[in-house]
Amino acid sequence: MFRKLVTSVLIIVVLAGAFAGWQFFTANTAFPQKSKYLYIYTGHATWPEVLKSVRDSNLVKSPGMLDLLATKLDIPEKLKAGRYEIMNGMSLMDITRLLRNGTQAPVKLIITKLRTKENLAGFLGRKMEIDSMDVLNYLTNPDTLKQYGFDSNTVMAMIYPNTYTYFWNAPLHTVFEKFYGEYKKVWTDTRRDEARKLGLTPAQAYTLASIVEEETNKLSEKDTIASVYLNRLNKGMRLQADPTVKFALKDFTLRRIYEKHTQVESPYNTYRNTGLPPGPICTPSVQTLDAVLQPAQTNYLYFVAASDFSGHHLFTSTFEQHVKVANDFRKAQDVEQQKRAAKDSLEKHK
Repeated sequence: MFRKLVTSVLIIVVLAGAFAGWQFFTANTAFPQKSKYLYIYTGHATWPEVLKSVRDSNLVKSPGMLDLLATKLDIPEKLKAGRYEIMNGMSLMDITRLLRNGTQAPVKLIITKLRTKENLAGFLGRKMEIDSMDVLNYLTNPDTLKQYGFDSNTVMAMIYPNTYTYFWNAPLHTVFEKFYGEYKKVWTDTRRDEARKLGLTPAQAYTLASIVEEETNKLSEKDTIASVYLNRLNKGMRLQADPTVKFALKDFTLRRIYEKHTQVESPYNTYRNTGLPPGPICTPSVQTLDAVLQPAQTNYLYFVAASDFSGHHLFTSTFEQHVKVANDFRKAQDVEQQKRAAKDSLEKHK
């Protein structure tokens, strides 16, 4: 009788061990998506908090078994902050191995067009552990910026559209060191020589490129638009660039610039100030930068959007020519506005 009892107990122990092992080494994720992320915050996360996050996000089927395995492997004492990608079908052993080794999933920051320091700060704050206010403080702190050769007006000239890869909890200085590394790659000796021949510093060339970037999406016209602004600069004329007014007003929804808009007091308003604004108004592409550094050779001083709304522009050399084509465009705008107003009115009365 005693022997049978011992045998039964041993069988139960073996089965329990087999069941536990099966749970440790087979798929244990509890979500339908391809993957989910587990975030462990720097300096704050404890194992109970991590375990709560696992439960709240329905990450695994057996949180208790994960707790048991992690405890056996001393993970609570060796917890590493980071962003961990849990793939659908992972076992508890797979997950604990990720945490033990600190194997983070990298974050890809895809920068296209950003207009303001606030845009950059918000973007980094959403994608990384970094607090957006810390980014803004960094972008306005002379002591942190002087190591790169920028100030709070020109610092955005360090940011080039590209894909940057980081760990989610990378410190702020690491983020900007990579931005600066890309800046140095872009500014080859050839580009620096091209800027110098135009009488521009790299930051000024970038600023002019940012205006051209906002003026058109047509790559074929960018070198010609650049030539207009360079011709105006060389003659001491105000640039009178509509995108700088939008930037000064921080209203990028404006479809049409009126005289009341051009009166705004701002160093970025090129209707009131001669020369380039103190810094860029967006992050231009390298292609736009090259269009500025290799401008078309023209005597154009004016341009205006074509009245067919094709996105193309009409270029002129005299003010009289410009007034004619500008009036044609304004008339086309008025007609377009009337059409939109009529359509909106019709929609409201349906």
